[in-house]
Amino acid sequence: MELHEQGRFWWDLGLVAPLPGLQMVAAGASYLSLVGNERARSPFGEFRSLLVNPPPLHALLRAPAPPLPLREMAKGTTAMEVRADGVAVITISNPPVNAVSFDVIASLQRNYAEALSRSDVKAIVLTGAKGRFCGGFDITAFGKKPKNEKPGSMAIDFLTDIVEDARKPSVAAIDGIALGGGLEVAMVCHARISTPSAQLGLPELQLGIIPGLGGTQRLPRLVGLQKALEMMLMSKAIKGREAHEVGLVDAITSANELVNTACSWALEIVENKRPWFKSLYRTDRLPDLVEVKDVLKFARVQTKKKAPNVQHPIVCIDVIEEGIVRGPRVGLMKEALSAKMVEQSQTSKSLRHFFFAQRATSKIPNITNIGLTPRKIKKAAIVGGGLMGSGIATVLVLNNFKVILKEINEQFLSAGINRVKGNLQSFVRKGQLTIEDCEKKFSLLSGVLDYEQFRDADLVIEAVVEDILLKQQIFSDLEKYCHRNCIFATNTSTIDLNLIGQKTGSQDCIVGAHFFSPAHVMPLLEIVRTHQTSLQAIVDLLDVAKKIQKTPIVAGNCTGFAVNRMFFPYGQAASFLVDYGLDVYHIDNVITQFGMPMGPFRLADLVGFGVATATRKQYFQSYPERCYKSMLLLQILLEDNRTGESSRKGFYVYDDKRKASQDPDLRKYIEKSRNMGGVTQDPKLMKLTDNDIVEIILFPVVNEACLVLDEGISLKASDLDVASIMGMGFPSYRGGVMFWADTLGAKYVYNRLEAWSKDYGEFFKPSEYLAARARQGASLAAKVDSAKSRL
Repeated sequence: MELHEQGRFWWDLGLVAPLPGLQMVAAGASYLSLVGNERARSPFGEFRSLLVNPPPLHALLRAPAPPLPLREMAKGTTAMEVRADGVAVITISNPPVNAVSFDVIASLQRNYAEALSRSDVKAIVLTGAKGRFCGGFDITAFGKKPKNEKPGSMAIDFLTDIVEDARKPSVAAIDGIALGGGLEVAMVCHARISTPSAQLGLPELQLGIIPGLGGTQRLPRLVGLQKALEMMLMSKAIKGREAHEVGLVDAITSANELVNTACSWALEIVENKRPWFKSLYRTDRLPDLVEVKDVLKFARVQTKKKAPNVQHPIVCIDVIEEGIVRGPRVGLMKEALSAKMVEQSQTSKSLRHFFFAQRATSKIPNITNIGLTPRKIKKAAIVGGGLMGSGIATVLVLNNFKVILKEINEQFLSAGINRVKGNLQSFVRKGQLTIEDCEKKFSLLSGVLDYEQFRDADLVIEAVVEDILLKQQIFSDLEKYCHRNCIFATNTSTIDLNLIGQKTGSQDCIVGAHFFSPAHVMPLLEIVRTHQTSLQAIVDLLDVAKKIQKTPIVAGNCTGFAVNRMFFPYGQAASFLVDYGLDVYHIDNVITQFGMPMGPFRLADLVGFGVATATRKQYFQSYPERCYKSMLLLQILLEDNRTGESSRKGFYVYDDKRKASQDPDLRKYIEKSRNMGGVTQDPKLMKLTDNDIVEIILFPVVNEACLVLDEGISLKASDLDVASIMGMGFPSYRGGVMFWADTLGAKYVYNRLEAWSKDYGEFFKPSEYLAARARQGASLAAKVDSAKSRL
């Protein structure tokens, strides 16, 4: 269903369009959703350009966000060695990313106390073990800080008053990463030396928090206000070389010479051969107060306009302004108090849940913990060179896989290869690939018209149209040519895998590899297994997902699998509301205000009514008792050649640039549908509040997700949270569909669905899984021992 041979995207019902607003801070692209494509006027040069013309979504989604620390509460430490030249080298050691933990802080304080008191120590160099400076504050420690902790005890009392105000200079020697709290500690030092490839950034907004160790005050003073806003509001990390150009670091050197160079620099500060800067008190990079206020006002307006549902970016801007206007120490105290406040917010709890949930999707009980080692995939083959096939081929060659692309004739093959080439060239245009790299990646691709070259393929991914007979024939042919251990994967988004593999004897090799369109952009990969699929094949595909930088979700086999099945009630609930009197455009507006990148009717236009109709029929066949059965409106629109965005008329009308506008003529189609169906406006539904509309559309999604868990299609509620965000565009700052429902409570969700089911039928009937948790007051994520796992 996701393949379109005429060059347009076929977005299945589990896909979100690449619009501004998708995934507010989930992918390190936090400011993307704040600014959209608004053509605002501003005198602020490059910063204006950043705000009104943010980087394309697919570029931000494909490039992984700067790594944030992920570790258990292990004890970290620092070690100090005093060199013969009088420089004390303090090394942070807290694997895997040398995170700042309470143990590290305590150890660092002891080291500094000793170094500052020793007469044989002239200067201090701070670095990290094993090629990593510091990956930031240990986020597993959030909520575990001492209750009586004095605000600013770390940022002010230690880092500012002891380290920055010391009689002996400190120089940071940065390699690998200096992110979050790691960069904040480095900025306290009197100079910073970096390797060219080191990543430096303050990505805290990804987690719903703000920098809390002085970053809001020191970064603007080092790189200027506009660059600092870009780095913080976009969670944007920069490489060491750029950091040197913008003034964040003082010199660039190789990893082998890093510590020695930093030591020499520190001694030269002592000898007055280098300036002794205190970052907190620098003003040379700051504009005058009038411009400061104008820049920050502009940033606030755009933020409030494009992200009305989150507060931490505004808080971050406020803290920056406080320090510039009233002084840096006042700013440090406001930062400390504000950081504690936003850390306790629901937004931060939601984003932290999503962060950990992402990293848990590849941990599958009785699959990834039984000692299986992934086999090496030396060669992959794709059957079908349409949109999906070419996108899958693109992501594979981008990550250095050798790929064969098969089509049925020269015309289709040429088109498929050209799509891959175009995809790669788009990365060149965006500066993400050099021309030389692009050519090397493209050379990994070859096109064929038969299966002869499939004999040594280790992985085959079928990506043709959703035709069961065609897929069965392809898998039957593959069995004749491919070696016994070759993995047979299908990119189907809905069709039962048992049907696809019905005519082969290699049931253990068959697995679903459901990419989301466009495959080289969207970050999710749904891996689907049947009862016969070998564990080795799953382990192998999990490894492929890791290598191609996708987040995997492992699901059992059923119509729609986990991701699309969970959300099939989304559009149906919206159709129900329209049939009984609500306005199409009001519904879409309410849902986008909630945080979805587009409403159900705009999404239906993008998908195309033909696809939507075919998909609904599959769900009607598989889950008849839970489907809203009226499809009259879609049928009437189709009869008048309104097929969605592709025909420029659907629920909306579209101009030459595919910009959507409301269509007054839509009302006549709705009235005709209601008359044919014998449906009239429902007075009770006409009084629904915006919040009611959100719940009546999304609570059936929660209910279906409960059934997906109860049937063992998915093993963890957190997997469905990740799937809803990365596959459906559910707002990450709400934590995912199940986490969001838990913030409301299972009992509340159950009671609402139960009441609607009494008034409007089985479509809203709550599942037993949900009912049990409502009775027990339990979380929707609570383990269900009785579930018969499809995994």
